[in-house]
Amino acid sequence: MLIDGFGRKHTYLRLSLTERCNLRCQYCMPAEGVDLTPSPKLLTHNEILRLANLFVTSGVDKIRLTGGEPTVRKGIHDICSDLSSLKGLKTLAITTNGITLAKKLPMLKQCGITNLNISLDTLVPSKFEFMTRRKGHHKVIESINAAIDVGYNPVKVNCVVMRGFNDDEICDFVNLTVDKPINVRFIEFMPFDGNVWNVKKLIPYSEMLDTVVRQRNFRP
Repeated sequence: MLIDGFGRKHTYLRLSLTERCNLRCQYCMPAEGVDLTPSPKLLTHNEILRLANLFVTSGVDKIRLTGGEPTVRKGIHDICSDLSSLKGLKTLAITTNGITLAKKLPMLKQCGITNLNISLDTLVPSKFEFMTRRKGHHKVIESINAAIDVGYNPVKVNCVVMRGFNDDEICDFVNLTVDKPINVRFIEFMPFDGNVWNVKKLIPYSEMLDTVVRQRNFRP
C-alpha cells in the first residue's frame, strides 16, 4: 500500500502516454513551436506495463491514461489490453479530446477501458475552432454519442470555464445531463506556461454553482 507522509493511501495512478496532441487549445499549448520529447525517449509499451504493474502490486486499483492526447499514441489498443489484464486493477480510464475517439472506441472498450472523460469546452462549433485552433467539434459530439451507444454510463465531459468565452454556456452543458447519461465536470481555468493566463478569465466554482441555481431554479 502506498501511504504518504500525511497518512493518505494512494490507489490512483495517472499515466501520460504522449505529449502529442491533435488540437492546440489556447489555454494548454502554443499554436506552433511545441518542443516535444523525441519518440525514442518516451516510455515503451513494456516500460509502461512494468511501471503500472509495480504500482498495482503496491495497492493502486485505478489507472487513468492521459497525454497530450492518448488516442494518438501508437499501439494504444495493445497498451490498454495489457494494462486491463493486471491482477488487482479495477478501473482503466482515459481522458481524451474525442477527436479520433469514435472510430477507436469499440476496440478501446474491448481492450478494457472502463471509464471515459471527454474534454469539450463549448457547444458552439465556431468557438471550438477559435479555442482549439482546429476544426472537429462535430467529431467530439459524435464521440460522446458513440460512447453512450456502446454502453458507457456515465460519459464524463470535462469543461474548462472561462469568463467571456463559455461562461454563458454553463446551463447548456447542464442540460446535456437531463436526458442522457452524461456527467459534466466544470473546471476552473488555471495558469500554465504560455497560455496567457489572466485572472479576469477565472470563474470560481461558487459562481458557477450560483449560475446553475439561478437559471435552473435548483437549490444548492
